[in-house]
Amino acid sequence: MRIVTVNVNGIRAAAKKGFFQWMVRQQADVVCIQETRAQVQQLEDPVFHPRGWHAYFHDAEKKGYSGVAIYSKHKPDKVKIGLGWPDMDAEGRYIEACFGPLSVVSLYLPSGSSGEQRQAIKISFLERFMPLLRKLKLKRREFVLCGDWNIAHKEIDLKNWRGNRKNSGFLPEERAWMDELFGPAGFVDAFRAVNQDADEYTWWSNRGQAWARNVGWRIDYQVTTPGIGEKVQAARIYKTKRFSDHAPLIMDYDYSL
Repeated sequence: MRIVTVNVNGIRAAAKKGFFQWMVRQQADVVCIQETRAQVQQLEDPVFHPRGWHAYFHDAEKKGYSGVAIYSKHKPDKVKIGLGWPDMDAEGRYIEACFGPLSVVSLYLPSGSSGEQRQAIKISFLERFMPLLRKLKLKRREFVLCGDWNIAHKEIDLKNWRGNRKNSGFLPEERAWMDELFGPAGFVDAFRAVNQDADEYTWWSNRGQAWARNVGWRIDYQVTTPGIGEKVQAARIYKTKRFSDHAPLIMDYDYSL
């Protein structure tokens, strides 16, 4: 089973850069997309509906903002849209596709980089999300939660960690939350299960030649329950062509849908 996750920073912009032609060549079973920045009615062009793929969307109410999607070669048993939190569901941040005993989620955590108000919203999301994650883990299901989590967990996960300790995305309280996620809560950072290398990033600022100099952050994850986490075979970050300021994270699991 191959799962791809990528923040496209606008699905229409990514389409113009050849994203969907690339996607259909990846031999993926499921592709999770974040920051679609579009309403479903704006995606009627056939390019957004490749032959042989099932597509599901959770749009933000605000046009041109947020939004998540799942593309799948296999028709899910059911699709769950939203978390049941009116404030966050209005921003289109969670969609879950169920395939037998496995759930694949496309998740877009709020960013706090625009100021204190959004950082407070991000922390509120984290505080509510951890109890929900613990409940998910108690279910007799495996989960792969894909997406832009907007947090770099450890110093190895961003180039300029010293200069970012007071910045959203690498704050002590955010990193402590990730410590809990991958510690007591029992989830697995699937990428790190097979790759412990430094300089492995999924997002680069558009400023200061960050991409050219590989001054990046690893903020896109596939977070799994332990059972499926033990079945990780390979992980790679695709950087040959750019579709947005994020790079696709491609992971293979010893599992069949």
